[in-house]
Formats: sequence, C-alpha cells, structure tokens
Amino acid sequence: MVTPPPGYRRQRSSVQPRRRSRAPVVIGAVVGILLVVAAVGGYRVAIFLHDVANVGNPFQLIQKEVEPPVGSVAWKLQHGQQVTILALGYGGAENDAPYLTDSIMAISLDPVGHRAMEISIPRDLYAQIDAWQDGRPYSEKINAAFEVPNEPGAFAPGPLKPAFQGQDGPGHLSEATISRLTGLSFDKYAAVDFFAFRDVVNGLGGIQVHMDTPLDDCHYPDYHNGYLNHGVPPGYRCPPGSGIHFPAGDYQVNGEQALELARSRDASEPEQANDFGRSKRQQMIVAAIKKKAVSVSGLARAPQLMNALQSNFRTDMDLADIKAVYDFVGKLPDTAVEHFAITDQNLVEDFSPYTRGSCGPPAAFVLCPVDPTYRMWQTIFSHAFVPPRALAEKAPVQLVNASLSVGDMHTRTTDVLRQLGLQMSDGVRRATQPTTVIYDYSGGKYPATAAWLGTFFGTQVEPVSASPPAAQPAAGQGAQGLVVVMGSDFARRWIGIA
Repeated sequence: MVTPPPGYRRQRSSVQPRRRSRAPVVIGAVVGILLVVAAVGGYRVAIFLHDVANVGNPFQLIQKEVEPPVGSVAWKLQHGQQVTILALGYGGAENDAPYLTDSIMAISLDPVGHRAMEISIPRDLYAQIDAWQDGRPYSEKINAAFEVPNEPGAFAPGPLKPAFQGQDGPGHLSEATISRLTGLSFDKYAAVDFFAFRDVVNGLGGIQVHMDTPLDDCHYPDYHNGYLNHGVPPGYRCPPGSGIHFPAGDYQVNGEQALELARSRDASEPEQANDFGRSKRQQMIVAAIKKKAVSVSGLARAPQLMNALQSNFRTDMDLADIKAVYDFVGKLPDTAVEHFAITDQNLVEDFSPYTRGSCGPPAAFVLCPVDPTYRMWQTIFSHAFVPPRALAEKAPVQLVNASLSVGDMHTRTTDVLRQLGLQMSDGVRRATQPTTVIYDYSGGKYPATAAWLGTFFGTQVEPVSASPPAAQPAAGQGAQGLVVVMGSDFARRWIGIA
C-alpha cells in the first residue's frame, strides 16, 4: 500500500487507538420509514421523505410503484436478480470519532432462492481507501472510508473524486472500498448512528430480547472517550455495582439498554465476549425491532419513528427501493436469513502493535487479510449463496489439509464453509500433495453438494468405491460423505500467490 508523503496528516491508526465502540446495523430503521408513510400523511411526511429518502415529489412514488425503473432495486427483485445493500453503523455526534463506521454489513437478497445473507466486515481491517482525484490511495482501517468525505481535512490533501463528494459521498466511498475487496456490487447503502438506534427502540416503546446466558461487562464506553473501570483487565468480573449487567432470559429493554447489548465487547462471559456472540446479539436486536415495528403498537408509533430517523439516517435509496426491500425481507422467515462474519478464525489475521508481518503501521492494532490480493475473498462471496438443493442434502463434508505451507488452512476453510451452510466436521492434516481432490465416499448420494464443491475448489470429484491407495484416509479423516483433500495448488490460492 502507498504511504502518503510528508505533509499528509499522520494516519489515525499509526498509533495505538482507543477501542472504539461498535454501532449496530439497524434494519428496523428501514422498517420505520415505511411505517411513517403508511400511518402519517401531509406536509410533515413530505419533509421527512425529502430529508431521508431522497424524494422531491412524493407523488412520483406512485408511478415507481407501478413501473419501477429498469435496474432499480424494485425492478431487480421483481426479475429475480440479486440485490446487495451496504448497511453502516456510525457513532454520531456523541462519539469521539463520529463518522467511523464501526459496524459494516453487506446484505445480499436472493429472490430466486427466497433468502438473504448478512456479511459482517471487520472494522479493523487495514485497506486502501482510493478517494482522491490524484489517484493516490490512502491506507487506513476500513471503517474510515465513511469518515473521509465527512472530514476530508483529517486525511490526505487535495480534492476528492466527484463520486465521493456531496451528501452520499461517504456511503459511495464505503461501497467502492468494500466492493474492491469482496467483489460484491452494491446497489444502495444505508447508514444509521447511535442516536437513531436508541430513539427507534424508544419510539417503539422498547423491544423484547432473549439472552441465552448473562452478560456482564465492566469495560463499556462511558461517553467521555473512555471506558468504565479502565484499570480492570478485560475478562475479569466487574466490581459490585459497576459496568453493565444483563441476566439470561426473556425481558424488555429500552433504547440505551439495547445499545449496550449491541456494543458490548469485553463481557466476562467468554461466549458473549467474542465476535460471534456480539453478532448474535445484534441479529437478535434487529429481529426484535422488525417484529415490534410491524405490530399494531409499532404502527401507532409512526410519528416517533419519523422523529428518530430524520436527522440521523442516511441513504441513497428512495422510498420505492425501501418498500421493495421491506416487501422482500418482511416475508422471509428467520431461517431464510443467513449470516457470515469475517473474523480472525477465517479470512483475516489479528496483529497487535509492533507484530512482525502486520500490513499496518508499527504501532497499530489491525486485521490483515490472509490473502492480500483478496481474490479468495471474491471467490467466496461469489459463491455465498450455496444452491438450496445442496443445502437440503445435508451432506457430511470434511476438509483435509495436504499443504505444507499453510498449517491452519483446513480450520479456516472449514469455518468459511460452515458459515455458508454446509455440514462440516473438523478438518485434519496429512502428507503434502500438489493438487486438490474431492473424494466421494457416499456412492453419489450428494450430487448437488459434490458439484458445488467441485466448482468452489476448481477440481474434479472422484468416486471412491474400494478405497484405492490415493483415497486412503489420513489420521482423523473420515471415509464417508465428501472429503476434500486440499493440495498445494489450493494453498497458493488461499494466500494469494496462485
């Protein structure tokens, strides 16, 4: 990555940063807009639509509803084409870095398979942000992409590219940055801050949550650029009466409490302290907001929702786009919404300050891609929707690492495929072999899964009937279902040198 020359402001990640809190992605904000239109009329709605949903003349929406423009979100969903929306959460005015998008999620809608997938992008990923007209890329954590057009003076000098100027410039730069890495093509974006999140939940009169285990966190942000009980190491039990506490069970929370559940990063309970636990809570909160918003009591609170969103919600979607998304997502059962989180267990590596091999500045905590070319990322996300027939087969799949150079490739790839919905057993290692082979021990019982694996790994599927020497299981390897022996060829692709 290119480092700006002297005269550029030093990058924000070039020193050990304070841990910044994560804003949740609030799909309920989109629902709230629809409720406003359904329940409230007149001048107030016209102003709201102009400010939030990019609508100059609300009556134009009638024509769009009947005849959506070719290529629009509504048109694509009607014609069976995939739609992807970038959802961003940022701190807002009460945060010390108000425009850092500490929650980044790509939401893909598959009208053919009648399903959706939420892909979480880690905020600490170190990447290029290509925003300036002189073509010089600026290296930063990816959550700064939304911040650059909002505060351009804090970064490199010179004018931004026209596409990244104006009201939607921050969202469009975030789209371009994430698209370059993932290969995903975004149709629209939506961004919401802490104020809107809290006010939406309060506007709904609170939401019902379910906690499988307790959550105790004495390192929660204190709204003064610090953290509660700063001297207590993360993971230690909170002193009596300090921090935030949520018991296991079902109960109602208000906006501030919902925000605490979504932002907590250092819970004492291990299952609540990792990325998976936090993502699960955020997904639970989004589902609760959606459920409450479409209820009778939610409809009655449309004016409060409008007030919550007008000043703290940004999007380049018009109301026709939003309604099309809502009509699609509103009909999906929870089981049709899939989730994929990029973590240090799969596609990125965690580098603490001054760690050798880091892609970032010496003093920064960053995440670096295992494949710096991102070609593997693009392969994975182009295959993110596994065919329903393959998922329905529930084929047992195991990965065998036959590469000498990438010791944890089987565990990382297993995590990827498990998140895509395949039935994965734990992988194992074996002696090195040059090429990747898929062995079918099932007698052809899982044709759709075998075909998908062949496409994903770029290799042939070999039936195994009498266990020839080449298919003899390694230690810990099963001899049933489908077994992928990943050779040196796939290892080169995994780390981006193929």
